[in-house]
Parts: sequence; structure tokens; C-alpha cells
Amino acid sequence: MENKKIDDKLYSVKFCPDFETHLKPDMNACKACKSKVCTIICPASVYEWVATKNELVVKYENCLECGACRIACEKKKLEWKYPKGNKGATFKNG
Repeated sequence: MENKKIDDKLYSVKFCPDFETHLKPDMNACKACKSKVCTIICPASVYEWVATKNELVVKYENCLECGACRIACEKKKLEWKYPKGNKGATFKNG
């Protein structure tokens, strides 16, 4: 079995993003968060902290729907749900 890098595996995921985000962090809680763990734990780099603007940028279109961000959020202030309908990530074997 071939050992693939994570980037190679992520490349095989197809996305059909919704026009509305399914990830809704409480931005006031994000500003008070010390660890910004969502920016580290997300395998798809959905979250980016922009220090110059003191804000969290959420690129929900890239979400793999693993839920790691919701579990890791130190403030427990991240509303997370699966995208509606047939939107979101589609995984294929191979």
C-alpha cells in the first residue's frame, strides 16, 4: 500500500459549498481565545487568525466536516452543523 501525503489525499476531496456557512464561531469569544486552536487543529486550514484585524477568517468552503474545531474550541463557542442537502465535502477511495 502506497503511503500518501495528506495534501495528496485532500486533493481527492470534491467540494460543493453552500452559499451559507455551516460554521459559526462566536467572534467575541474568538477575540478572547488565547490558543486559537482552531487555526492549528483543522486539517483543511479553514480557520485563519488575522492579527492585524483582530478577527477570525472562516473559509467554510474548504471544510472536511471532521468536527475537530468544534471539539477543540476552548471556549465551546463554535456552532457547527453539517452542510444542508448535498452540499459540503465528498470523499472518494483511492
